[in-house]
Amino acid sequence: MEETPLIVVKKEGVREEFSREKMLRGLIKACEKRPVSLKTLEDMCFDIEKELRNQGCSEVKSELVGEMVMDRLAKIDEVAYVRFASVYRQFKDINVFIDELKDLIKKER
Repeated sequence: MEETPLIVVKKEGVREEFSREKMLRGLIKACEKRPVSLKTLEDMCFDIEKELRNQGCSEVKSELVGEMVMDRLAKIDEVAYVRFASVYRQFKDINVFIDELKDLIKKER
């Protein structure tokens, strides 16, 4: 039985089909030279897709997908989390980057 396509709505309103492979590529890049196994990243992508599909919606906002990735990544590897967040959130300057690090430290406590 074929699954219904899951559509991701980008910030600009552009719609594209959800790609677990695209998410995995981003995670692999964020985790480069970090002690995170490919299996861990593949499982994370599978779990995120499953959770999105279980919501029963045919469309999801890219912000939701990004937040789901960052929540899980922060628990696995903080350096990879910061790398992913810096690309995903498109930090404009060092102060925004520092604020993100402060938030991460607060979550640890």
